[in-house]
Amino acid sequence: MSHPRTICLHGPESTGKSTLITRLARHFDTMFVPEYGRTFAERRGIDFTMADLVTIAETHDAMTQSALATGADPLFLDTDPLMTAVWADMLFGTRDPWFARWKGVADLYLLLDIDLPWVDDGTRMFGSEAERRRFFDLSKAELNRRGVAWTLVGGAGEDRFDHALTALHELGVAG
Repeated sequence: MSHPRTICLHGPESTGKSTLITRLARHFDTMFVPEYGRTFAERRGIDFTMADLVTIAETHDAMTQSALATGADPLFLDTDPLMTAVWADMLFGTRDPWFARWKGVADLYLLLDIDLPWVDDGTRMFGSEAERRRFFDLSKAELNRRGVAWTLVGGAGEDRFDHALTALHELGVAG
């Protein structure tokens, strides 16, 4: 692989993934796969079952495969099933075996730090400092457990965007 083709934003809720993904896709003149979990939550509510989380992960994976088929390079992902697996950990303390079988990991993950204020948008659940720290630690542990390439991105506003761009350039993503 000469450069990472799929780049996934990873991390707890309210860390700026959806804002950052739009800007990165625009900067690199490419497309992105939106977070299906948010769409699901807005339509069906946030009283998730494990089956809901598998549906979210399967749908997100199918959306990613469709986007890859367009030839988009790089392709940005606003989370993926690794993040949904962490949601399962947070909500249920366990996860469906589907998550262990899933192999479609991205080439590179940007783990977004919890250095932004938590904002309650009606679909978010884990706003206390202790919950955010646990969510972040589980998110990081999932990346390490899977052995994927990742880097931490922090900072607010323009700094966060600039830090993401710097990390991507250092990791071989041209644009």
